[in-house]
Amino acid sequence: MIGRGPDVTFTVDEASVVPFAAVPMLAFRLKAKASTPEQQIHSIALRCQIQIEAPRREYSAEERARLIDLFGEPDRWSQTLRGLLWTHASAVVPRFTGGTEIELQVPCTFDFNVGATKYFYGVSGGHVPLCFLFSGTVFYEGENGVLQVAPISWEKEARFRLPQDVWRSLIDAYYPNTAWLVLRRDVFDRLYQLKLRDGIPTWDETIERVLATAGERVSS
Repeated sequence: MIGRGPDVTFTVDEASVVPFAAVPMLAFRLKAKASTPEQQIHSIALRCQIQIEAPRREYSAEERARLIDLFGEPDRWSQTLRGLLWTHASAVVPRFTGGTEIELQVPCTFDFNVGATKYFYGVSGGHVPLCFLFSGTVFYEGENGVLQVAPISWEKEARFRLPQDVWRSLIDAYYPNTAWLVLRRDVFDRLYQLKLRDGIPTWDETIERVLATAGERVSS
């Protein structure tokens, strides 16, 4: 049956890199705590939306320059600096009494078409302020041992300051000295023809050739 259910709160204490996963993955240590120590929770089907609270930190001049693509010129940040949706994650919290800890594993992308990637790349140090917004379903033991079901309150959230060097370590582990760039197919075709025509052995050298040509045009 569906009831109001126990009051379960959540906190995020730590983040670490998940090694050797199929995709880049961060693990957040998540604590779940029931309203009373004796409360029996059968399980929780947990969903989480993670947002970057960009206005909740200061930025150096270098960071402001790197984030122009995301928020515009720094003199307009009072109007343009805003929070960003990073990603969604889910987990099943197993049976516990009172409280427990789990790992919330969050896949990460290095696609520069994604605003969150631009943000993480643009921040050169310090912390990234995150807000975890929780939803889902709690399965718990009610009166007389009857299994009951209740939704997680929409107001349940937790804040966490993710050290930027943790995200940097993640990217260095999965994409050492590499970045991903998605191009329109017609642009790629033109770049590929340049590579073939001039016999350029690698894509790095092809891009360097284009950049060098652009630099000469700017100088002249």
